[in-house]
Amino acid sequence: MENRYTGKCLCGGVTYAVNGAPLVVAQCHCEECRRLSGTGHTVGAMFPLDAVTVKGNLHRFKYVSATGSTVTKMFCPTCSSPVYGQNTRTPNHVTLSLGTMDDARDLRVEVVIFSQDKPHWDDLSEDVVSFATQPDWQPDN
Repeated sequence: MENRYTGKCLCGGVTYAVNGAPLVVAQCHCEECRRLSGTGHTVGAMFPLDAVTVKGNLHRFKYVSATGSTVTKMFCPTCSSPVYGQNTRTPNHVTLSLGTMDDARDLRVEVVIFSQDKPHWDDLSEDVVSFATQPDWQPDN
């Protein structure tokens, strides 16, 4: 049975479906990915372009990477969710943002790139308190 993944942006205005397994699942710590996500990294799954069907209106942002390739990030114009990216170094592929997938439980990060740029705070130690859901907490005045 062939893998099938579906996903959507936060507001649901953009949806996608993809058939087949990803070529790679990567976590990236480059400056652009940190700024895109607002966190210390992004996680994406790369698929052949012809395996992906996207529905909905998308906006694009292009920039030239440190290696000289042109990167295009596609995002929802309503909720700003980053849906996928393309790179001129791999023109026949797209990298879907793993956080937009409906069910990615069978996928695992296989490689980490730009690890030299990983911020020290993007690593949780064992003594960090973890809650299964939003805790009933309010800041002191």
